[in-house]
Amino acid sequence: MGSDANSDRKQRPLGVFDSGLGGLTVVRELAACLPAEDIVYLGDTARVPYGIKSPETIRRFALEDLAFLLSFEPKLIVVACNSASAAAFEQIVDASPVDVVDVIRPGAAAAVALTDGPIGVIGTEATVASGAYPRAIAALDPRREVIARACPLLVPIVEEGRGEDDPIVLHVLCDYLRELQRRRPGALVLGCTHYPLLAGAIAKLMGPDTPLVNSGRAAALEVQRRLCSTGAANPRDAGGSMHCYTTDNPQRFARLGERFGGRAIDHVAFVGTDELETRPGPVYR
Repeated sequence: MGSDANSDRKQRPLGVFDSGLGGLTVVRELAACLPAEDIVYLGDTARVPYGIKSPETIRRFALEDLAFLLSFEPKLIVVACNSASAAAFEQIVDASPVDVVDVIRPGAAAAVALTDGPIGVIGTEATVASGAYPRAIAALDPRREVIARACPLLVPIVEEGRGEDDPIVLHVLCDYLRELQRRRPGALVLGCTHYPLLAGAIAKLMGPDTPLVNSGRAAALEVQRRLCSTGAANPRDAGGSMHCYTTDNPQRFARLGERFGGRAIDHVAFVGTDELETRPGPVYR
C-alpha cells in the first residue's frame, strides 16, 4: 500500500453497529483506548432487541447494518452486539471488505486469561442459545466449564433508563443470578453491551471472588491491537468525532445515549429501516 493510500486509511472512521443503544458502551471503551479515531455508529432502535429474534432475522438485520456502515468507507467494522456476533459473525466477515471485530471472541479470551476456573456468561436469549461463548472459550481451553444464563428482561429494563439501585432491576438480577451465585464461577462475562450499566449491582450480587468481564472493553483493546499492528491508527493525539444514526426517535437516542456512551451526543440522524432494507451493497474504494 502506498504512503498516500495508507494515510487515507488512517483517516477513515471506525464503523460500529448494535441493535440499539447498548453498543454505545463499546464506543465508550473505544474512545478511551483510541481517542483520535472518528466513529460512525448505527443503533437499530426500531428493531431492538435482536436477542429475542431468530438467527435468520438477526443475520438479515446485521448484514443490512453492515451495508449502511460500509457506505462511510470505514477502515474497520465493530459488531458491538453480542446477538449479531453470535448469529452472524461469519456472514459479516464474508460480506465485509474491511476487517471485522466482534465482542464475543475478545470477551471469551479475556475471561480465559482471568481465571483457571469455570466461567459464567450472561446474555440475551439469542446469544446464550447460540452457544457462541462456550465455543469461543472451548477453542482456547477445551476443558473449561461454561455456565450460561439468558437474561432477556435486562435489555428493555436498561433501555427504559432504570438504574442499578432500582428495586425492579435488583429483583430481576437476583432471580437471574441465583444459579451463578451458587456455582461461583471464576469470572462472569457480561455478554450483552447493555449489562455494563448494571455492572455495580451485578458485582455486588456475585461477590468479590467473581470478577466481571466487559466484552466491550475486550473488543476495544482488540481493535486497538489490530489498528496499531497494521499501521492504521489515526496519528492524532485525540479529537475523534462521533456521528450516530438511529432507526427510531433520534431525540430519545440522544437523551439516553449520553448515559450509555458517557459523553454528549451532538449528532444523531434518522435512517429508516426501509432504507436499510433496500440499500444496495456499497462500492468500496
